[in-house]
This record gives sequence, structure tokens and C-alpha cells, in this order.
Amino acid sequence: MTAGLVQLSVGDDPAANLPVTQQLVAEAAGQGASLVVTPECTNLISGDRSWQSEILRPEAEDETLQALRRQASDLGIWLLIGSLALKSDDPGETRFVNRSLLVDPSGGISARYDKIHMFDVTISETESFRESSAYRPGSHAVLADKPVRIGMTVCYDLRFPHLYRLLGQAGAEILSIPAAFNDTTGAAHWHVLLRARAIETGSFVLAPAQCGLHEAAHAARPRERRSYGHSLAVSPWGDVLAEAEDGPGVRVVKLDLNAVRKARFRIPAIRTNQPFEAP
Repeated sequence: MTAGLVQLSVGDDPAANLPVTQQLVAEAAGQGASLVVTPECTNLISGDRSWQSEILRPEAEDETLQALRRQASDLGIWLLIGSLALKSDDPGETRFVNRSLLVDPSGGISARYDKIHMFDVTISETESFRESSAYRPGSHAVLADKPVRIGMTVCYDLRFPHLYRLLGQAGAEILSIPAAFNDTTGAAHWHVLLRARAIETGSFVLAPAQCGLHEAAHAARPRERRSYGHSLAVSPWGDVLAEAEDGPGVRVVKLDLNAVRKARFRIPAIRTNQPFEAP
């Protein structure tokens, strides 16, 4: 199959972000991609919770999702929206959800995954993040079974290898890891972690990413936010098949799914479950 990775640099206005996303999705489809994957936070990136509360909508009302569903249908492609920031449908839940959605070629939603691991970190004395204060973590791993078996994850999940082992053991051939990876940690860890997840599970990894400086036109107190970019496609043997340049754009890559079977035959670690006691 042929997959397209869309790299974005969204701001905090979903209406302004959408045309760029649609243009790049169409470009990927035009280059032959039957599966197109966008990054985490495709609709917006904002640290202003008041603005998010004003602009975000539940899934059924989100205009970015509605437009991308129509586009997937028009183009006849599978579109994995890396994630959207959405209001929760749960009564009484004030936090948002960070939701990845797989759209089929008729525009229907084939699978949903809410990001499980929240980015709660202190990178330095001046840079910290508490994603769990604004976003409710998901509680279920998700394996989509069409167009191939795709283990759906999001960004910070990347640092929790047991999730990927479970998805690989459940039959995942592709691991989707859309991200808005921090510029500092991305430079240090992005490539090695993505290659490790591919090698450990014998799976393809598709990791479309946000990049560059994110515009905060509507923030009451703008805070500079940069993402690392470097969208990657990695083979089950750990080879980098494609890597994005700086800036928004598209990378298209052909995936031979027989490589999954071959990698797992050569190194069958995904099938080994030797019991042992914890220290």
C-alpha cells in the first residue's frame, strides 16, 4: 500500500488551519496515497484554556472533522486524522479529549482512539507541560482492522513500549504515532524511539508530526510553542523509509506489508512471553 504523511504547523485558529491541511491531504492523495495520516492536534495547538473552551466542539459538531470526512469521501482514501482537540461528550467532564480518528473512503468513522498517556513533564526550569490538567486520558488501546491492522496511538504514548507490544501481539502491522513532539525532546529522542518501537514489534511506524513555531493569535498571554517536525516512516526492520524536510509538506512512501511477516520471522520477540518475577 502507499501511505502519505502530512506535516503541519498549525496555530490556534481551526478555520485558518483547515485549508492548509486539506491542500496537503489532497497532495498526498494525488501522489497515490491510499492511506493519509495527519499529525496530533490537526485542528489547533493552543495553551490558552479559555480560548480552547470557546472554540472547541464535541466530535459531532467539529467543523474540521466534518470537512475532512467529506474530503476523504471525495478522494476515496483512508484518512487517519492524527488527533483533534475536542470537547468531551461525557456529562460533567470539563476536560477536553485528544482523539485520533480513522475515516474510511466513504467518509465514515472506522475507529477512534483517545490518547492514553498525558504529557506531564518538566523539561527545564522555564519549560513544563501538564496536559492532564486540560485533557482527560483515554483508557482503551485500539487496533483498527481496515485498511490493514493499525495500532492507533498519539505522541507521548511513544514512551510506553508495553502499549506497542500489546498492539503488536494483537496483530498490528502499522503503528500510527502522530505527534506534536516538543522541540527539545524531539531532537534528543524522536528518531531513536520511533525506530525502537518499529524494531521491537516488527511493525511499520507512521509518525506524521507538527513542526515549527505555532501561532497564538487568540491567546490572552501568548506562550511560544515549537514542535520538532521530522515526520518519519520506519520499516519493521528499523530503517527510515521517509523523513520530512522542515516546514509543512507531504511525504509519500510505499509499504510492503510482507516486511512485517519477514521481520517477525527473523526476530520473533513479539511472540515470546517468558514469565519472570518483578524485582
